[in-house]
Amino acid sequence: METLKKDVTRGGQFLVKETRAEDVFTPEDFTEEQKMMLESVREFVDREVWPHKEQFEKKDYALTEEIMRKAGELGLLGIAVPEEYDGLGMDFVTTMLVCDYISGATGSLATAFGAHTGIGTMPITLYGSEEQKKKYVPKLATGEWFGAYCLTEPGAGSDANSGKTKAVLTEDGKHYLISGQKMWISNAGFANLFIVFARIEDDKNITGFIVENDPENGITLGDEEKKLGIHSSSTRQVFFNETKVPVENMLSERGNGFKIAMNALNVGRIKLAAACLDAQRRVITEAVKYANERIQFKTPIAQFGAIKLKLAEMATSAYIDESAAYRAAKDIEDRIAARKAEGKSHSEAELKGVEEYAIECSILKVAVSEDCQNTTDEGIQIFGGMGFSADTPMESAWRDARISRIYEGTNEINRMLSVGMLIKKAMKGHVDLLGPAMAVKDELMGIPSFDTPDYSELFTEEKEMIGKLKKVFLMVAGAGVQKYGPQLEEHQQLLLAAADILIEIYMAESGILRTEKNAKRFGEESQKEQIAMAKLYLYNAVEKINTSAKEGIAAISEGDEQRMMLMGLKRFTKYTNLPNAIELRNIIAEKVTAENKYCF
Repeated sequence: METLKKDVTRGGQFLVKETRAEDVFTPEDFTEEQKMMLESVREFVDREVWPHKEQFEKKDYALTEEIMRKAGELGLLGIAVPEEYDGLGMDFVTTMLVCDYISGATGSLATAFGAHTGIGTMPITLYGSEEQKKKYVPKLATGEWFGAYCLTEPGAGSDANSGKTKAVLTEDGKHYLISGQKMWISNAGFANLFIVFARIEDDKNITGFIVENDPENGITLGDEEKKLGIHSSSTRQVFFNETKVPVENMLSERGNGFKIAMNALNVGRIKLAAACLDAQRRVITEAVKYANERIQFKTPIAQFGAIKLKLAEMATSAYIDESAAYRAAKDIEDRIAARKAEGKSHSEAELKGVEEYAIECSILKVAVSEDCQNTTDEGIQIFGGMGFSADTPMESAWRDARISRIYEGTNEINRMLSVGMLIKKAMKGHVDLLGPAMAVKDELMGIPSFDTPDYSELFTEEKEMIGKLKKVFLMVAGAGVQKYGPQLEEHQQLLLAAADILIEIYMAESGILRTEKNAKRFGEESQKEQIAMAKLYLYNAVEKINTSAKEGIAAISEGDEQRMMLMGLKRFTKYTNLPNAIELRNIIAEKVTAENKYCF
């Protein structure tokens, strides 16, 4: 297979291994089939969803259900489902692409789609027995049935394994009786099937069950929740009162529920990042159109430097987010293909493929959800007073974006997870952090080079800077591990600072590699604005990393050691040729205002 010929980097290895531009996948690499899929999804959304944007703010749950059924008729709910279960059996990148473009118009549909195709369907596809798959997956793949995922409880949010819902085996051994309360259940109002997590006896870990929704079987729903955003997404509590579930509806093995939940969340995290991409594109396009039309002091506000700054930063974050999301998606796809080539089943290959890149999934979830929130916030600001009005699309976009920082594990949890998982990988020998960290320590003790490198080639200095930023992470995280050892996870603020460094490295590198690859094949002039965005993002990343690293260094060192690390930080974050951020922003802003849309 051609995809396996490239130099595949394992999850987390981006930190210690240089990735070549030709080895990353970019949206410019979409196949003709993927481009056709993109256009059909965008056409579906423009026809069925965008014109009804106002209706989604009126808690029209029936509208969401109706559009989900139409999506099912088009096969969009079964993109990731194997063909033998009535799905389309598409590759991982295509599943990302569909999730991306179906989610941009409204958070209500994005939530319903994500909850159904991801955590509502995938646990059965990946963990179900053959009988369970044949019985339930075709109905879910076609939209005949809708799924929901019952994990969260009033006392068990981020600590998912602490749930109190009980499953008791009946005397005849044929059923489990499930009793408990689940909350924040997306799609609950129209779900035919629930993936429910409950504890059997005093098991250490919870167990997963497939539960058909039958009100006469001890299942009752709470009222629709009153929420800040995603108004037409059905969100209700679900109560189980000795609900009878056949023993054959246990999902996977007893006590395997926590593992199922965590792996479902890994997939959910990268898909959530995808779901925030077109939301950003649409907000940027609306903001550009308004800025071009809005005249103040006899000038379109798009011509003012303060607005150019906003448009450029918004476009840059969208471009970088897209670069990183599809880079990781293709890495996962290649890992899945490698597993299948080894003879693994579809479900086992997909599970291991996504699990391999769990660090990148957490990074993307955090970065893209926060960029999406910032983009909608700046969208309101560009609209000014009109942006605060519910008559413009910015207000609902801002409210809908807010939940993405909470979904699939809060951003705080995901920040700490990304660093924690990386350290665990290092301890297992999957990523060599110790060698590079010791090398950085030796470098700090040595005399720095004062040679001026040749920066005549595109991105030579930027790629050197990325390498130095990786040293910053190794320096801070290495010192943290050395000082606290296994107790490092108790120092959450230090982990958060380290995570921010890690996130900015991955995102900045993704943008540079995408742009370098495209500049080589399409010519630098055709990538003028993309080059500006890659450079601008890195410039911003250096500033953020500087701040986070100083915080970390102050927390873990003092005296001579601290002075040495601060000198190292200064060395590792110093440009030879400081970018002109204002000029870069103007290049980007002038392109989007000329095109009157997000155009990359």
